[in-house]
Parts: sequence; C-alpha cells; structure tokens
Amino acid sequence: MTESDDKNARHAKRMARKKAVIDEAIARADQEKGLLLVLTGNGKGKSSSAFGMAARALGHGMKVGVAQFIKGRSDTGEEAFFRQHPNIEWHVLGEGFTWDTQDRERDVQKAREGWEIAKRMLTDPSFNLVILDELTYTMNYGYLDADTVLADIAARPVMQHVVVTGRAASQGLIDAADTVTELMDVKHAWRAGIKAQPGIDL
Repeated sequence: MTESDDKNARHAKRMARKKAVIDEAIARADQEKGLLLVLTGNGKGKSSSAFGMAARALGHGMKVGVAQFIKGRSDTGEEAFFRQHPNIEWHVLGEGFTWDTQDRERDVQKAREGWEIAKRMLTDPSFNLVILDELTYTMNYGYLDADTVLADIAARPVMQHVVVTGRAASQGLIDAADTVTELMDVKHAWRAGIKAQPGIDL
C-alpha cells in the first residue's frame, strides 16, 4: 500500500466514524417546534444573519414578518430588496439610535407602538418567521417590559420561528432561546475611518 493509499484509507475510516456519530444525532432530533433564535454580541452581522434566514424562509414559501426597532432609516439594501417580495411584511419602528434621538420619552413611545405591531405578528399563525431586529436595546434600556416581551414571545403559535437581534442579550432572553449565537468583534473597517458601505453595511 502506498503512502497515498494509506492516507486515503485512514481518512475513509475517520469519516465513517464521524458519519455514524452525526447520523445518530440526526436520528435523535425528532422534535418539531417553532424556534427562538438570538443573535447577539458586538460583532457585525447580527441583522444580516437574520435577513439570511428571511431569504431562506421565503425560498420555502413561508411568510415572514420583520419589526426593526431603534433603526429609523428606510433606505437599506435589505429592505429595498425584501419589500419586493409578496410574502414579507416589513416595519421600520424606530427613529434612529438613542444617541441620535436624545429623547427617551419619544423612544419609549415608539418602542411601545412598535411592540403592538410585533405582537400582532407574534399572535398570527400565518407568519412562519418573525424577525425582531435590535429588540435587545428596547429591553435593556427599559423601553419595553422584559417580562412582557418574553411572555408574548413564549405565547406565539407553536410552529412560529422568532429571531431576536441586538447586542447584550439579557440572561432571560438567552435562557428562553433555543439557539444563541454571539458574534465577536475582531476588527472593523469603521475604526480605520472607513464609512458604512452600501451593500455591506446598509
């Protein structure tokens, strides 16, 4: 047996063992339920990941609802693209980041108005996926009552998936979630003086 043959044989054995482990795990995962996913951390890509799931859901013929808290701009590439799709309902519910608005009372009012829209989608079983973009800030700043938000999410239709994005997800939200991903900030162009780029950042 040549060295190449030996290497191939050892690789085949490793992959066979790995496949057996993976197949067993797949066989054990026999439940179906609507998932709560939390995308948090200081790294870039939380909303982008959520909108990737929106594209995936739309590809499966599912209905998607998007509620964007805090953010106030309606000229992003993702909104321009997704609004063309008949199976998505998109709401921009904020008026900008808190350092822009500098008006806590107004921010609270907008968050509560926005939650009524989000809650309507969370109680409607025709929505297969609901994305609550930047929701963590409204909970952390006390704009929305965290217990109420978590209760409303928990009371959603059994097969409805929910994605929550935003930095510093609370422990209560993490505990309630089925899947939590923390994106880490290693390096960012903005710190080198490069402004937000269309198609990448907005």
